[in-house]
Amino acid sequence: MNNYNRDQVMNVISSVMGKINSSQGEPLEHIRSELSGLAKTIDDMHKDILSSRGHDISDKHVPTATDELDAVVGATEEATASIMDSCDAIQAIVENVEKDTRASVFDETTKIFEACSFQDITGQRIAKVIKTLKDIELTVDNLLNLFGPEEGDISKPEAIDNRTEDEKLLNGPQLNGQGVSQDDIDKLLAEFD
Repeated sequence: MNNYNRDQVMNVISSVMGKINSSQGEPLEHIRSELSGLAKTIDDMHKDILSSRGHDISDKHVPTATDELDAVVGATEEATASIMDSCDAIQAIVENVEKDTRASVFDETTKIFEACSFQDITGQRIAKVIKTLKDIELTVDNLLNLFGPEEGDISKPEAIDNRTEDEKLLNGPQLNGQGVSQDDIDKLLAEFD
């Protein structure tokens, strides 16, 4: 597939329209009208892509979403490992307990082990979502490259934050290395003592 930038497409359309303008006749007027409509559609699409803040999608939203999903996978892996370690410890503790009680505890911990398989399934599904998001990011990048700003215009429109003041304060769990550490919070609270 050939990739043409906006200027190349517009030049081809202009060239064809120039040739049509030099000719006469009713069928040519229809072609001229169609090509003019196509040129306007391409120009409108260019303006729409620029105004849609596509750079936010590829530079901010998709990477943030994939990082958050990776963090979910990591957190569920850690929680699952902790649950399974606790089940192993419980089984070790009940080794010296009465046979019927030990069998009941083993049955219940086995159910917990089986239930922990959710982590593998959710990890696989989240990996599919991450791949889809990266495909979307690539598509947006390709569109931006095709219909992006004119040469020399590297400005990106500023994102508008429509959240309320309370929503701006609620950032949820932070990714590793982001946000305020527990040590910082402890130091702040110690200042009030």
